[in-house]
Amino acid sequence: MKIFAVGMNYLQHNKELDGTLYQPEQPVIFTKADSALLKDRKPFFVPDWCEQVDYETELVVRICRLGKSIPRQFAHRYYDALTVGIDFTARDLQRQLRAKGQPWEICKGFDGSAVIGQWIEKEQWRDIQNVNFHLDINGTTVQKGCSSDMIYGVDELIAYISKFFTLKTGDLLYTGTPVGVGPVKVGDHLEGFLEDRKVLDCFCR
Repeated sequence: MKIFAVGMNYLQHNKELDGTLYQPEQPVIFTKADSALLKDRKPFFVPDWCEQVDYETELVVRICRLGKSIPRQFAHRYYDALTVGIDFTARDLQRQLRAKGQPWEICKGFDGSAVIGQWIEKEQWRDIQNVNFHLDINGTTVQKGCSSDMIYGVDELIAYISKFFTLKTGDLLYTGTPVGVGPVKVGDHLEGFLEDRKVLDCFCR
């Protein structure tokens, strides 16, 4: 099982981080280790080796068949469900790595950094490129997004990634986070929603 993730896929989030509405010329892809996956409402343990861990709420899709070099017009056949996930990021460490031009894996792919919610079958949505999602922390909404605001849509991402990697059943794709990321702390209760349906429930320990 592989976990793919997309960086800088929402313009307003790019401005939030870098002060500019930056649009990458190609999708920015990184991976997380399989040990990053956190499911079944297990708690997220805030690491003690960094000063700031941020939540990044994302729409996540599940790959349902083997595919390589998938044409964009057929990409919709290769995923069967979606949910809300959280891409936890060691933000202070990421700043250091970006400044040095170094890879992001240790700030993005550490154990437990890929929280995943309950899967909802794709057929329940008229258009997955027009799905609203949001995150509540301790009962207050802190981040909202809509898949229509992605720079690169799901089908385009699958076509692009499959040029370099063979996609397999069970692989996951975190599609990027909208504006509104922020830090978590021990004791926080995180709840993720697709439209008005709660699909993710996680406590920080």
